Amino acid sequence: MEDRNDTMLSDFQSLFAERAPAGCYIALRAGFFAPEAELNLFPADWINHYTFSGLALADPLLRWCQENSGYARWKDIDSFVGTDFMRDYRKFGFEFGSVVSIHGTEEMPKRSLGIFARADRELHVSEMEEIETVLSRIHAAEPEMPTEAQMQALQLYSKGYLHKQVAHELQLSVGGVKARLRGAADRLGAKTLREAASIAASRGLL
Repeated sequence: MEDRNDTMLSDFQSLFAERAPAGCYIALRAGFFAPEAELNLFPADWINHYTFSGLALADPLLRWCQENSGYARWKDIDSFVGTDFMRDYRKFGFEFGSVVSIHGTEEMPKRSLGIFARADRELHVSEMEEIETVLSRIHAAEPEMPTEAQMQALQLYSKGYLHKQVAHELQLSVGGVKARLRGAADRLGAKTLREAASIAASRGLL
């Protein structure tokens, strides 16, 4: 098993930011419910516009990622060129960009994808290949499972139990509960307990 610390999105944030200085969005192992993790380096004004306008529901870039694997420049995606979506992206300064999609397997059907933007030039083929290689590595990393004791604490937390209530239910100290929850989050590669609960739910652990 690869070291989990070498296969987290945050460990490659600087690389993604360098390759796509205008912004990028990456969804890791996205299933029906939600991605297990995501990284959004787009500016806040674009994120707000994109969210408020509901663009994700019909974004041709995301659709390409759902239907294809590999990488492509935006200009080569026919369903995107000349559309209101393209004009929206350019209105916010995203003149150039690419998408990368990593498909899953029968054993792990979830896929990972990314949208990468630049204001100055197209991404070079070598840059897109580098992003694809890194994202493939993160996508394929075998997740480390929390222990049964850690999952008991996380399951109660996900139901809205406070630390004191979890401690009472499991007959632990509050410090013991916090340690179990933190351990579960670390094994799931989550920065927060809420993210840990979301990842666990997406994997069918809760």
